Amino acid sequence: MVQRPTTPSGLSRRGFLRSGAAVGATSALLGMMNGTASATPGHGHGHGHGHGHGPPQADNNGGYGPLRPAPGGELLLPAGFSYVAFGHTGTPMSDGNPTPGMHDGMAAFAGEDGRIRLVRNHENSGGAAFASPSYDPGAAGGTTTMVYDPEKQELLDTFPSLTGTIRNCAGGPTPWGSWLSCEETFTGLDVDTPHGYVFEVPAGADGPVDPVPYKEMGRFVHEAVAIDEATGVVYQTEDRGSAGFYRFVPNKPGDLAAGGQLQMLAVKDKPNFDTRIGQKPNRTLPVEWVDIDDPDPDSDDTLAVARQGWDKGAAVFARLEGAWFGAGSIYLNSTSGGDAGIGQVWEYRARGNSGGQLVLVYESTDPDLLESPDNICVSPNSGGLVLCEDGSGKDLLRGVTSRGEIFDFAELNSSNTSELAGATFSPDGKTLFFNVQSPGITYAVTGPWERGAL
Repeated sequence: MVQRPTTPSGLSRRGFLRSGAAVGATSALLGMMNGTASATPGHGHGHGHGHGHGPPQADNNGGYGPLRPAPGGELLLPAGFSYVAFGHTGTPMSDGNPTPGMHDGMAAFAGEDGRIRLVRNHENSGGAAFASPSYDPGAAGGTTTMVYDPEKQELLDTFPSLTGTIRNCAGGPTPWGSWLSCEETFTGLDVDTPHGYVFEVPAGADGPVDPVPYKEMGRFVHEAVAIDEATGVVYQTEDRGSAGFYRFVPNKPGDLAAGGQLQMLAVKDKPNFDTRIGQKPNRTLPVEWVDIDDPDPDSDDTLAVARQGWDKGAAVFARLEGAWFGAGSIYLNSTSGGDAGIGQVWEYRARGNSGGQLVLVYESTDPDLLESPDNICVSPNSGGLVLCEDGSGKDLLRGVTSRGEIFDFAELNSSNTSELAGATFSPDGKTLFFNVQSPGITYAVTGPWERGAL
């Protein structure tokens, strides 16, 4: 059952995105605009063209041909692609402690001597922190940082980089070379250590950072962030059946610790507009932003922040998860949005400081093609998109061509139905990394990217 609100009323780039890729990815998403369907959705994952009238299946599987067992046998990939598996749950880190599990969101950063630094979330909750200093010794979530040699295709080092947090699900990279790790939880201020915050982890850190919650960015059930590189404004998603879409306007762009103003999106002249059902693709909705007066409320209500926005007419979304910035827009996945409840992709176009436009890019009606999109990333090679599924059955990495055609790129060669997460390309576009949440594995995929849409 869909949850409904009960109280309606210039930064430098640092190797994660390239402008050309951003433009291409914009074309890919805009190409999906005519793909919203009204047909009855299909059932279960498959490899055919599905049952609805969603975006077309790409010819020849996006140019890569059918999936087949890759060397090593753990993954199904297109011919010519191979993988390396590393970072498994339980393997010793450099400090001797076991690698935590529940691998989730992740980003890749350029390191020294051609190496790649991967900052990876762990969506764990209660238990002992896996290193110190920790934000909360009784919380088992956080991040680990891995140093990977792309020439040798091997992991060189793994170490804790953020500890003592809860349910670090997603987040996002910053243009200044750090990872924002978000807690997908909420606890009231009547406990010794409240949770539900955003923490920053420099990609260059060589050990656990001193955890500092950015309280003015809000305490709610966080999911992902995406930063407008032209303004430094941070956009945030919330993973609830009834959720808000937020932005944090920093007092000092590039220095989130300096504070700022948290706001929530509202559709102009449509108080408490419900985006979850009954939407039409390619319809432009003018929006405005309402202030959140108390971003860190002393409350046990998990929607305490969202209700402040709804009291001022803010819009309602369904399970906002992955977010990504490109070509001046923010793209966000509503994992359970849409009439079929299996996913929407929205675009927010900033227009000055006070407004902007919201557009439904795509709404899925066919789980055979796409079900429950979660994390998202863009290929720096072509601008094609990679979507991580977190659906009810077998989950895949789905690719999206620059023409808005969907194809399968990677699948587990087993009966494992764990979600796939954390897809991110190396800065040079030669390696695609992604995680399997359980039992907890990171994969690095290489191959002839130029042959197809990624």
